[in-house]
Amino acid sequence: QVQVVESGGGLAQPGGSLRLSCTASRSILNIALMAWHRQAPGRQRDLVASITSGGSTNYVDSVKGRFAISRDNAKNTMYLQMNSLKPEDTAEYYCRLLTFDGYTWWGQGTQVTVSS
Repeated sequence: QVQVVESGGGLAQPGGSLRLSCTASRSILNIALMAWHRQAPGRQRDLVASITSGGSTNYVDSVKGRFAISRDNAKNTMYLQMNSLKPEDTAEYYCRLLTFDGYTWWGQGTQVTVSS
């Protein structure tokens, strides 16, 4: 069992920045993939960005050039640096961990609101 806790959400103005953190309760060295998803009210939960154990990253087109995903294995933590925020980035953001043997854990979510 792995506990996953997100933090760093809040209110930002359009054009502003936020950094989300996702911390696991144990080592993430054997975590094959870590990802951020988001879900706006009335919409499905969508993948935003992911990073593999080897450091390969992937982004949905709408955030390319604005968001950056990273992981710090020593701190068991993944980050999502969000710059040039837009109102359409408003959503609940969730962290997902996928192990090499196929187990998935989700965090409880952190709310990001972009509004003037």
